[in-house]
This record gives sequence, structure tokens and C-alpha cells, in this order.
Amino acid sequence: MPFAAMSTTASSAARTRTFSIHRSILRAAVSVGAAGVAVKLVATAKEISVAAVFGRSDAMDAFLAAALIPSLLVNLISESMNQALIPTLIRVREQEGRERAQELLSSSMLWMCLLLGAATLAMALLARAIFPLIASNFAPAKLTLSIRLFYGLLPIVLLTGIATSCTAILNTLDRFALPALAPVVISVSIIFGAAFLAGRYGIWAMVYATVGGSLLHVALVAWMMEAHGYRLRLRWYGLTEATREVAGQYCSVLLSSLVSSGGLLVDQAMAAMLVAGSVSALVYANRFVSVVLTLLAGAVSTAIVPYISRLIAYHDWDGCRATLRTWVRLTAIVSVPIALLLIAGARPLVRVAYQHGHFGSRDTAVVASVLAMFAIQIPFYATSRVYYRFIVAMRRTDLILYCGMLNLGLDIVLNLVLMRWFGVAGIALATSLWMVSTCVLLDHWARVLLREAGDRMERSDGDRAF
Repeated sequence: MPFAAMSTTASSAARTRTFSIHRSILRAAVSVGAAGVAVKLVATAKEISVAAVFGRSDAMDAFLAAALIPSLLVNLISESMNQALIPTLIRVREQEGRERAQELLSSSMLWMCLLLGAATLAMALLARAIFPLIASNFAPAKLTLSIRLFYGLLPIVLLTGIATSCTAILNTLDRFALPALAPVVISVSIIFGAAFLAGRYGIWAMVYATVGGSLLHVALVAWMMEAHGYRLRLRWYGLTEATREVAGQYCSVLLSSLVSSGGLLVDQAMAAMLVAGSVSALVYANRFVSVVLTLLAGAVSTAIVPYISRLIAYHDWDGCRATLRTWVRLTAIVSVPIALLLIAGARPLVRVAYQHGHFGSRDTAVVASVLAMFAIQIPFYATSRVYYRFIVAMRRTDLILYCGMLNLGLDIVLNLVLMRWFGVAGIALATSLWMVSTCVLLDHWARVLLREAGDRMERSDGDRAF
């Protein structure tokens, strides 16, 4: 066959393969997004029910402050493990087989559970020292209530950690919709608790409902994972090459997540320094933005991980470049109009969703201003997650750490400046501004990594030809 014909055939095959990857990512993203819509609709009903019962009360402020650290522990330990594990797990499964992948999974989940247990115990011992720092403006009774609620919520750390890991494993098997639907059981449990238990147990109904829903969630996704061939077994198989690789990446991801979580703690701590109800305003407003980020950025970044990891495993750098370029552009095209609509419609949206019971018109005005500032970040966050997933899959988690450290400092400075001018809305604006910085940095590093990988492959091909 002439060289020109061979080149044309290879180019056509590459285009077909790239199109197939894009189609698979789109199908997965739509599945996750559709499931996310259902989950968020139920979550919206949950927020309306909770706001009608508790409003922006001191009890609700205390519960939200108490729930912050358990969720941060899950993000720090479990999500970090997933990000470090999944690219290596896919490589091991593709190159060494399913049984080796199962061994890696069992070892990694054992360490994750041990870390979650140790972190839970440590936070339980340190709670009375930490809570005065993150809720400095709480009255003594409110602070005590927050600490007690925190102790009640601690079981969700291990439960949610296991559930997120099972979900990540199911995604590597191209199972997206049902795992994404599973968290709906938590919202349903909270709706039940607010409606039927709040009168008897007060804010403690939220604790009981959250723990009960989390238990149902982990049981459901663990059953799904086992049904698709991966066993939920906590067993150590030794320090293999793959295990060392995961451990090395995990350290950087964990530190970067710690820095990022530090930003959330800083935001809530600074909100607690403002007028009463500021913490609730920050959380209520962020619920709307988190819906968009979960449905759009979460769906795309979740869908892209298995496919970009496979491309990297086979050193298909042109495929990586085309995939990143396509999905960054598509994400930006969709997210910019959504952000503009959310900014323009902040006040009526908050009024319709929250202005019931103890949540009044003044609360609507405060939360709407915070929402408008939060919404600015949407296109930058959504596109940056595509770059983020690629950089983690390339096992350059050190770059993620550098980015997080820079942005934590930027967040503190911007909070101090902007909260003086805009109050709690200034904290939301600071979050959006450092997200712009994140997007720029990750874009730059993704381009550098692709260029370096391509240069290495050319040198390797040249050496073999020589």
C-alpha cells in the first residue's frame, strides 16, 4: 500500500476512534446529568422542606456548621483516594487483568477506611478546640449545640466514603446512571425527618435522617458494585508497584484537597464573623450553584475519567488533545448562558424556592445577592474540571497541589477585602475570582503536559528507529 494511502487510512481510523470516544463520553455525561436532575429535584424539595421548618435559625446554622467537617473529611480522604486510584486501576485492569485490579481495589479501600476511621476519631477528640475557630461568632449555647450535632453526624464519614468509592468503581465499568441516582435516598430520608420528626426531635431530626439515608446509600451502591464483578473486600495484598503508584499520587491529592477544604473552612469561618444568619445565607445560595456544577461539571468530569485514563494508558496523546479541546469548548458553550441566567434570576429563584415559613423577604434579598456572586464561577469551574481530571490521570497531582496553595492564599486576601464592601456576598465573589485563577493555571499545565508527552514519544520512536 502506498505511504499516502496508509496515512489516509490511519488518519481516518483515528478520527473514527476519536468520534467514538466523544460519543461515549456524551452518552455517559447525559446519563449522569439526567440522574443528577432527578437527584437535585428531590434535593430541592428537601431544601424547601428544611427551610420551611428551620429557616435561617440558630439551630440550622449550628447543624450546617456541624455538617461541614464530616463532608470535608469525605472529600479529603475518600475523594482523594478515588482520584489517585481510578487511573491506575484502569491501567492495571487493561494491562494485567480484572483479578489484579480487584486486589488493588481491596488494598486501597482498606487503607481508605482506616484513614477515615482515624480522621473521624481525631476530629472527635479535637472538636471542642476546632469549632470555636470555625464558628467564632456563635453564642456559647449555639456553639455547644453545633459540637453535639457534629458528634451525631460522624458515622456518615465512613458511610459516605465507602459509597463514593463504590460509585467511582462503577463508573470505570461504564455504569453511570444508577450510581448517580443512588444519593436520592439521603434526600428522601431528610424530607421524612423534617416532616415527621422535627416536631419531636427538633434539629436532631436532621442528624437521624442524614445518618439513616447515608446507610441506605452505601448499601445500595455496594450491592451494585458486587453485581458488576468487583467485590467490596477490605484486604491487604502487599505493597505492589500499582499500590505504590496510588500511594504516591494519593499524598499529593490529599494535600491539595486539604488546601481546598481549608478554603471552605475559611469562607464559613469568615461568614460566622458577620451578622447572624450569614453562614446559612452562604450555604443556601451555594445550593443553587452546586446544582449546576453537579449536573454540568460533575457529569462531564465523571464521564471523561474512564476514557481519558484509557487514552493515557495507551499513550494516545492526539486523542487526549482532541478530547480535552472538544469537551472544554462544549462545557463553556453550555455553562456561560446558565451562569448569566442564574445571575439575572437570583432574586425570584430564591423567593420561589425558600421564602416560606420562617424564611422572609429580607432573607431572600441576602441570599439572592450571594447567589449572584457565586454564579460567576460556573463556566470557570466547569471547564477547569476537565483539565483537572486530565492532570490527575497523568499522575501529576503535584501541580494540583501548587494550584490549591496559591488559591487558598488568594481566597483569604480576597475575602478580607471584599467582605468589607459586600458582606457575605463578598465571600461568594472571592470564591468566583479564585476559580478564574484555577481555570487559567490548569489550562496552562494541561498544555505543557501534552507537549512534553508528545516530545517524549517522538524521542522514543526516534531511538527505536535508530
